Amino acid sequence: MDFSKIKQTIEESFPSAITGEDLTASPKALIVEKESIKHVCQFLQEQEGLYFDSLSCLSGVDNGPEKGTMEVIYNFYSIPYDHHLMLKVEIERDSPSVPSVESIWKTANWHEREAFDLLGIKFNGHPDLRRILLPNDWEGHPLRKDYQEQEKYHGMTVTYDREESSENEELTIKNGK
Repeated sequence: MDFSKIKQTIEESFPSAITGEDLTASPKALIVEKESIKHVCQFLQEQEGLYFDSLSCLSGVDNGPEKGTMEVIYNFYSIPYDHHLMLKVEIERDSPSVPSVESIWKTANWHEREAFDLLGIKFNGHPDLRRILLPNDWEGHPLRKDYQEQEKYHGMTVTYDREESSENEELTIKNGK
């Protein structure tokens, strides 16, 4: 099934869910309203002829404070039908949240936790939404464009001067240690 047929099939069941498309994305992407994403995902997984049985990747993107939005990007693959699809959801940056799809694809569990950890996106209905890469008491979300890293974490220096680090590397090379 090609992209236009997949889009048409979704629109027949969810007439107002698709708000746009990105034909430059690979695979081609549909832009879906936040409120509809879980229903559309369930449909994609259950619908005969579509059967997107694999959530290959779920990613978050910070569009920056100027734009005031973030995106959640879903990449799907149907093993039996050999077709691909990308969905995008744009969300408010100030309180980023979107329904979890973990109940549809179990692989979303860790993908959603990673987006939460690094960008602060909340996935409503997720059974265990907590940090996955950083310690629980880490301050902030490092992939946000306005992230300011903390100077110290439990007494350890987090920030460092790259020039000073380069000088130390040169000394190590010169001294052979």
